[in-house]
Amino acid sequence: MEPVVAAEVDRDASLATALEDVPVEDGAELSVAVLDLASGRSATYGTALFETASIVKADILAALLLQAQDAGRELTAQEKEYATAMIEESDNASASALWRTIGQEAGLDAANGRFGLTGTQGGEGMLWGLTRTTAADQLVLLRQIFGDDTESELNAASRAYLQGLMGSVVEDQGWGISAAGSDVALKNGWLPRTATGLWVVNSIGRVTVDGRDCLVAVLSRGSTTKAKGIATVEAAARAAVPVVAADDTGK
Repeated sequence: MEPVVAAEVDRDASLATALEDVPVEDGAELSVAVLDLASGRSATYGTALFETASIVKADILAALLLQAQDAGRELTAQEKEYATAMIEESDNASASALWRTIGQEAGLDAANGRFGLTGTQGGEGMLWGLTRTTAADQLVLLRQIFGDDTESELNAASRAYLQGLMGSVVEDQGWGISAAGSDVALKNGWLPRTATGLWVVNSIGRVTVDGRDCLVAVLSRGSTTKAKGIATVEAAARAAVPVVAADDTGK
């Protein structure tokens, strides 16, 4: 008798199906990537480039930490002050200061090349919030932050530092992927585009669901209000996580 072999699950297709019931306004766009850290199961929906808004702040700090590692130094007290305000409070002035420190677009792109991001391009000049990225690339970045020594250019101390800040964002910025689980570490981004008045609303980070750590990146644009964008992002996160957190039998 031949052994029974379970059919391979097309998780990208499963994710697309799971997202069908997520409320997305006419003309708005959504892209999602999700990974179960323990099993390595992942799924991605959408390949378009999205403006990062403030989620790039996690990338800016990752780049700074990588540069500090290369130089064999610790972050300065001022850099730590900026980093805390940038991640926990999403302070823009602090982000601009650290953007200059890392060398702006060139510095971010160089770090991302080492991190393995292939579709992300830093914003021109001081326009760090107009960095463009994909959900898949954000998942790669999250693995740099929440992975282990075998898969991250960041050392354990750098990863712990960034994780700690992402786990301590101010309460009114705790929305987003947090809707999908508990023990959350995240960075959100939101930006009304001047030309259209429509909103970019993004959320990236780690959540725990039934004891499983999952990395989630949800990117959106085209919502008429920030609140509607948040609702879309949260619904997408809730729909996406079970696609990888469940085993191949659906349990």
